[in-house]
Amino acid sequence: MSTKTLTTAVLGSPVPPFTSHAISVSLPTWKDNVGYEEGEKRVVDSMVTGYPRFFIHRSIQKLASICEQRFGVSGEECLLFPTSTVANHCRAFIIQQAAKDNLRFSVRIAQFLLHSDEKDKETCVPSSKLGAELHIVLFPADKIQYVRPFWQHTGMGISSRLAEHCLSLLPEEAVPASPTVYTKPKFSHRYSVREKQRSFSGAPNEVLTDDHSTYLEERYGRNLSQDASTFAKRALRRRIAGVLLRDEPAVWDVVGSTDSELKPSTRGDGVTEDDVYLYPTGMAAIWNAHQTITAVRPAAKSVAFGWLYVDSVKVLEKWGPGCHFFGFGHDEDIDSLEVLLEAESKKNPGCPPIMCLITEFPSNPLLRSPNLQRLRDLADKYEFLIIVDETIGNFVNVEVMPYADIVVSSLTKVFSGYANVMGGSLVLNPRGRYYRALKDELSSTYEDMYYGEDALYMERNSRDFVRRIKETDENTEAVCDLLQSRSQSGGAIKGVFYPKWTSRENYDKCRKKGPDGVPTGGFGGLLSLTFHSDAASRAFFDSLPINKGPSLGTNFSLACPYTVIAHYTELEWAAEYGVEEGLVRVSVGIESKEDLLGRFKVAIEAAEAAV
Repeated sequence: MSTKTLTTAVLGSPVPPFTSHAISVSLPTWKDNVGYEEGEKRVVDSMVTGYPRFFIHRSIQKLASICEQRFGVSGEECLLFPTSTVANHCRAFIIQQAAKDNLRFSVRIAQFLLHSDEKDKETCVPSSKLGAELHIVLFPADKIQYVRPFWQHTGMGISSRLAEHCLSLLPEEAVPASPTVYTKPKFSHRYSVREKQRSFSGAPNEVLTDDHSTYLEERYGRNLSQDASTFAKRALRRRIAGVLLRDEPAVWDVVGSTDSELKPSTRGDGVTEDDVYLYPTGMAAIWNAHQTITAVRPAAKSVAFGWLYVDSVKVLEKWGPGCHFFGFGHDEDIDSLEVLLEAESKKNPGCPPIMCLITEFPSNPLLRSPNLQRLRDLADKYEFLIIVDETIGNFVNVEVMPYADIVVSSLTKVFSGYANVMGGSLVLNPRGRYYRALKDELSSTYEDMYYGEDALYMERNSRDFVRRIKETDENTEAVCDLLQSRSQSGGAIKGVFYPKWTSRENYDKCRKKGPDGVPTGGFGGLLSLTFHSDAASRAFFDSLPINKGPSLGTNFSLACPYTVIAHYTELEWAAEYGVEEGLVRVSVGIESKEDLLGRFKVAIEAAEAAV
């Protein structure tokens, strides 16, 4: 693809284009991103879709409108969840948050069972496998600010594919013909800490194709059996556990079967598929990891170590006693953490000073890698648990299991790559000190909330994830070498954040190695840039001929002005930790290396011209 002919998606359209369940949305210019954060009508009215935890998919909106008409009373809106347990968690959260403002109002839960009259064409047996179950949390529409955070922070709302399935089970006359007939708020706010309601608008007549629909139709026909999704989920757990002896095209149809050949895990001594738990999103995995630890350990504050994804910090702050924030994630911060742990231990002898610590390896967007060995030593000494989010590093490149009690990952990102399905995983370390307690708790509380059709897409998408990660690693290193050389020549680029240069020693300690000790893992597919002027940042971003939007780990390159869309209302505070307003984050894809280098040269030249 020539950089001269490349066109990116138009403002507010799905990324990837023409994808019914796209997880990103096009915000092609710096001005568009600022307009999105400020609620500019030009931008908001263009939004056809958005990241699922922040922008309620139109199919979910349509289904929610029907549920409000059937179960709600005047002035009530609702959110939809897959199980009663999650709905009750949501209700408890709403009541708790409202109580902080001395408010009390009605929050109701309704159950909606949907059945199908369709019968199997061969046996004439009713197809009960097509049924669905919804749990509806109803609340006053003017109290949405107490409700929205649960959907966003936990990631456990129903998926858009489940919503479409539920709509297909309803009588035709019950389904609105156009999304313009309902007023469900979409949460069209991507990252920022501030919270506001925005009404639905957009391009209601746009037709989005059903991405990869022929895959399901050809393999499973119209009816999706429970056996098919069970097979896919087993294959996913084995792939994540690293126990598949063979995972290649010739054996893809058997990797989820009960007699598939397995081997010792590549993730760590003793890990099996039974130590892997699937969730509908990466945030759901993090939220449930924290909930599980809360259930087995004494209550205490947690620690957010390093500049974590904003919702990970929110989970620690809003569920439980709160958290200590060590935003730099440097080795010096570990010194400060040790001082804190010692002081808290003396203050409350016999009680763990903190409950758990969560960190990313490496972090987003600064790509810093913490010293996991030192953190592990402190955890063993002061009896707290460690959660490591390996999404950015991914387990093809790094091995963090020996240092963690729980490893979480957003499968939505590079594991899937296709940006058309959400998913998350939680893996227990069987060698961890608290493994048995965690395992027992999950054995009694874990619910499989991962919708079967989403699992099928994730399984299909992830079959070649090792190859794609290797290609992404190579492309990203080549791009970063180019950017680093230009930054050192005194041009517009001030800094390049990338594990090859950022806290390299800590990264190398966990980098995957072969039997001969030679590193086999790469440096990942994410990089961030800062510039010597705001004008250079904007010129680079606007001129970079790749897709622009939230998310990362996509097979196609994707860029965003990270600080603007993540911390727009707290730019000065973020800058104190090195997350500058003009920072540009780039997720590199698997395009031609030469083509990618050409695209980045175009953006570099634009930035230097602006300077």
